[in-house]
Amino acid sequence: MPSAASHAFVNPRPARLCPAGPGPDMSDLAKEKAARLLKKQGSVSSLSSHEVRAKDVFGRSKDSMSTVSYMDEPGHHDDFSRPAVQMENTYQLGPTRRFPVVTVNNILKDVLTNYLQEEKYEAELCRQMTKTISEVIKARVKELMIPRYKIIVIIHIGQLNEQSMQIGSRCLWDPTSDTFSSYAFKNTSLFAHANVYAVYFE
Repeated sequence: MPSAASHAFVNPRPARLCPAGPGPDMSDLAKEKAARLLKKQGSVSSLSSHEVRAKDVFGRSKDSMSTVSYMDEPGHHDDFSRPAVQMENTYQLGPTRRFPVVTVNNILKDVLTNYLQEEKYEAELCRQMTKTISEVIKARVKELMIPRYKIIVIIHIGQLNEQSMQIGSRCLWDPTSDTFSSYAFKNTSLFAHANVYAVYFE
């Protein structure tokens, strides 16, 4: 029988022993405590009828709560153990293919123009559009299949009202392999600025 400690987090405080005999289930006590904490923090979530659903590394859902340890269920994770994968060193210190800055600039221009050309500035709409546009740009850049580059997309959208705004960024990277693309867009109502940072992952 596998050790339960190998499948549970280590608690820095010593465990308290509970007396034997009938009493409330520990998971029920944990649920009640979590529900009280959520209510105290003003959360709209409720744990009274359903437990929090979490996903393991294989995408299957399992019942778990952040306040519950699985030490009393040693076999719970046996079915989900991942085999260790050994990767050989590539000894590759630089990219075999450069990040195509001009191509990504054209993607930024195309996406921002298509999504924002006819839009008027509305705070809530633009807040959602920043998420949508960043996901679309990231997907389009990943379609280029540039190996071993981490992609970071940052979108700013604001109201065009004769104001001045400066956007700055600082990065710790290798200038020989890491780079970025940038594009600024505006119409009669709003402006948008998109940055894509490409960081080579050795």
